Amino acid sequence: MSNHTHDSSLLPTPEGASATGTHKTEQARSVEVKCGPLLNFQRMNDQIWYGSVLIVTSRGHNIENTTIPELSMTTGKSDLDRLEDEQERFSNSTENCDAEDEKHAVRGTMLYSDLENTFWRFTLKISMRNYEIKCQYSFPDLFFPAHGKSLPQTFFIPAISESMRIMFHSCNGFSVGTDEDAYSGACLWNDVSRVHNKSPFHVMIGGGDQIYNDGVRVKGPLKCWTDITNPHERERFIFSKKLEEACDKYYVNNYLQWFALEPFASCNGQIPQLNIWDDHDIIDGFGSYVDRFMKCSVFRGIGRVAHKYYLLFQHHLVPSLPVPNADDVQVKDTGGAKLGSEGPVINFEQCELNSISNYIIGAKPGPYLVERSLSIYTKLGARIAFLGIDARTERTRNQVNYPETYDIIFDRLRKELDEAKKTSAVNHLIILLGIPIAYPRLTWLENIFTSPLIAPIKFLNKRFGYGGSFFNHFDGNVDLLDDLDGLSVDHYTARTHKKERLFLMHQLQAIASEYSVRISILGGDVHLAAVGRFYTNPKLHVPIIKDHRYMANIISSAIVNKPPPQAVANLLAKRNKIHHLDENTDETLMKYFNGDQGTIQKSRSNLVTMPRRNWTMLTENYDTSSQRINGSDSAQKNLHSDIVFNLESVKDGHSSLHGGEVDAGTAHKAANPEEHGHGFDGSLDVSIRVEIDQHDRQGKTQAYGMTIPKLTMRDATE
Repeated sequence: MSNHTHDSSLLPTPEGASATGTHKTEQARSVEVKCGPLLNFQRMNDQIWYGSVLIVTSRGHNIENTTIPELSMTTGKSDLDRLEDEQERFSNSTENCDAEDEKHAVRGTMLYSDLENTFWRFTLKISMRNYEIKCQYSFPDLFFPAHGKSLPQTFFIPAISESMRIMFHSCNGFSVGTDEDAYSGACLWNDVSRVHNKSPFHVMIGGGDQIYNDGVRVKGPLKCWTDITNPHERERFIFSKKLEEACDKYYVNNYLQWFALEPFASCNGQIPQLNIWDDHDIIDGFGSYVDRFMKCSVFRGIGRVAHKYYLLFQHHLVPSLPVPNADDVQVKDTGGAKLGSEGPVINFEQCELNSISNYIIGAKPGPYLVERSLSIYTKLGARIAFLGIDARTERTRNQVNYPETYDIIFDRLRKELDEAKKTSAVNHLIILLGIPIAYPRLTWLENIFTSPLIAPIKFLNKRFGYGGSFFNHFDGNVDLLDDLDGLSVDHYTARTHKKERLFLMHQLQAIASEYSVRISILGGDVHLAAVGRFYTNPKLHVPIIKDHRYMANIISSAIVNKPPPQAVANLLAKRNKIHHLDENTDETLMKYFNGDQGTIQKSRSNLVTMPRRNWTMLTENYDTSSQRINGSDSAQKNLHSDIVFNLESVKDGHSSLHGGEVDAGTAHKAANPEEHGHGFDGSLDVSIRVEIDQHDRQGKTQAYGMTIPKLTMRDATE
């Protein structure tokens, strides 16, 4: 099979880059890769896939003479497409007509460099085809400590007519004090790899807490601050230049260690990431403490540092915030001026976020961060769109996002959906909120924790330590703990967010109705799995395929962090009442987790919350994708008939609302890898994969499935 160089207009090689993609000098080989590759998906526009790869290298003594690294890539048909071509040629006796593999050379762009690390981004721009593309890349001139030379990494881009196969996760780290070995580390990433190797994911969505930086207050430079017992003294504590430098070093080293840790690291280089942050990416509870405390010098400072590395590691963007020794920062100008050998170096040429079309910039800076929120809209293939709302940057105890930011988000969403109708209308819109929005309440517990009755206990805690960890380490208020996150002011279901929650859901309902798009919501944060749903009151007898209020909230958490005790999950399940969002809309959790599987100890009476580590996969049931996976052919159409979604009668939300919820759990077709995504009706298969045994370092899981129907508000003739 012949090879040729990729069209430079589709994958530009900067001026001065080698045509063959190599600068094999001894100096380049001596540059050590400290982290990466980290693969990032940005957007899809005009049948072009945009993404990037990030690596972090050790910084030499003289950055002025550092050789710019290059990425070498080959793209071509995926193995499954090649197999189908071979079968077709054999049956039709046709000649070999394979599309030629294409070779690419991409020169790195230095985003940022401090005294120890240099961040390199390799921007990818790849034309999509009518077949799935297999991309294999490496860094020939760089040294990887684990295996010496750069081993080839592979990722996949869907065909033009195909929607992405999606992986979703949240809470990718351990809380402070967790016995990590007792939970076999981050072993569920082994399960992700196993599934990916059989049927590759095109994107992995991070729903927040991709890293846990809370250790900065326990074993890091903020310990001196958290050891101060008086909250008022903590408020007055100055985030000095020296402290900021120490925190900066802690955060970058924590990222370097965690993102390079197997088996998570292997997935980072093979599945493109699409991330929105949450509090642990900054520090536990950021944004949800009392206002005067959130405005203190330390919280503002730690927010700056966390945001800087969030942009670098999770979005491959240059930090636009002040960095340590800001007076010594050197700017790399567009003319390619030489770089100095001392102090941080930042490439401000790459700072313009407004030019990157997948980002939706907030209306104004957050109340405790000097940066604006960074939400994301992008297509996930042919018929699925994604909207990730940054629910942390603007957060306070009384709001999640500014009203003006919601206006910007929904104006942009309507614009994108209008544009999509001209070519390929969006059938499914996936909303990432990070935290659950359809979730049980324990209002009585909230009332107790905020009542005057708790004041004497708070006083004893402040003066004598009475109550221990019942109170948080920062502002002295009651700590509802990670196990009961769903009850805290952090969540949409909290009393303080009730009006905002209602507004948000009504906006989503309007979008669903206006564009005949099925909306599904992803959420994490709570360290257990569940499926909540909003739906039209059954008394109104709206068929499910025409019910624009039906929205499933897939709650999948945590892929790494420890789950809450079974008793906490049971408490939430007992509070699983049918709530009325408004006069037309009900909400409740569905019965999803049927029976015991393997060594999972599951309460027989609790079928709605699963306190085990987990992650989720979502795949559209569509003709093109279902015929291609696992080499299946047109005979696959007769293997499984499409689901009949409309049920003759629905009692209430404690029962199945449609055919895709009937037999939800382990016996559902979406839970079976041989059937998942192998339908033809445009519905969406959902499979939550739950850890069987926390002591199994292979991270084996049991799958629980359901199917979400398309929304058809209007007949095809309308």
